[in-house]
Amino acid sequence: MSGAALDLAQKNMESKGWLDMHVDPTLDLEVEIEKLKKEKNAIILAHYYQESEIQDIADYIGDSLGLSQKAANTDADIIVFAGVHFMAETAKMLSPSKKVLLPDLKAGCSLADSCPPHLFRAFKAQHPDAVVVSYINCTAELKTLTDICCTSTNSVAVIESIPEDKQIIFAPDRNLGAYLKKKTGRDLILWNGTCMVHEVFSNEKITKLMLRHPEAKLIAHPECEAALLDKAHYIGSTSGLLAFTKEDDCETFIVATEVGIIHQMEKASPHKTFIPAPPNNMCACNECPHMKRNTMEKLYLCMKYEQPEIILDQWIIDEGVKSIDRMLEISAAAGLGLKPEEEPD
Repeated sequence: MSGAALDLAQKNMESKGWLDMHVDPTLDLEVEIEKLKKEKNAIILAHYYQESEIQDIADYIGDSLGLSQKAANTDADIIVFAGVHFMAETAKMLSPSKKVLLPDLKAGCSLADSCPPHLFRAFKAQHPDAVVVSYINCTAELKTLTDICCTSTNSVAVIESIPEDKQIIFAPDRNLGAYLKKKTGRDLILWNGTCMVHEVFSNEKITKLMLRHPEAKLIAHPECEAALLDKAHYIGSTSGLLAFTKEDDCETFIVATEVGIIHQMEKASPHKTFIPAPPNNMCACNECPHMKRNTMEKLYLCMKYEQPEIILDQWIIDEGVKSIDRMLEISAAAGLGLKPEEEPD
């Protein structure tokens, strides 16, 4: 690859989000990526919503809590995050001395975008005595305005760790917030944000699907709307949903979350049937367009040239990491997150 091609790709990276360069189609990308991991002492962390081929080459696949715990404890020199922007930012905050790469900087998050920090700062000022709990699906700057972060795995434990006489602001997901109000009995002050993926499930289509498959169990992520959660047989985080399908005797599941997780469900339980919950649009399945921006080609280029890199201002790292550290402390005390066999090397 010529230096001119790299220079041009770097120049265009801000607008495109990734290094737009030719990749030899005869290359075995899996082999090449494995070589780069060894050469650079790099670790690939992938979210369950990534394409199956990226999941299969990752060193660790998990939900936001497990990925955060891995990022905080890895001995790798380079963390390559096959996920979305806020996840890579979280990794950088937890491991500021390490190089953190994201294959495509345009891999954002509709939920994080729904809570601009400058607007939230004014919202927070209206409730000066409230403890701010923010779902980890938010920007690095929003974490600087947050007392405790949470994930869907540990959100109940985080809310219950706060004294009952304290007001709580919960941002940015109103659906997860409503679920937590019901689950914990706390009167949370909710920011009005949502995830585009979990908002589009069709209650009507899912009801018809359940009638056609009376033997199936509906399992749902708490970012889904209340009407759907009310009919779910199980509500849980991405890792919780996966664990439930492994452990439950049911043979058929209707899965109301991003379809990427079904790859791991099918690998763990090949004898079971997994039906993606239908969205309220013409698509056959429900995918996060941001998660799916990452490809094997982008992952390879990102590792080869060590770009795009996540860079954060030091004040954002210093202020934002406090909320993540507090979350990890609460999770550890509650015994949540990585199982002993998954602990970082």
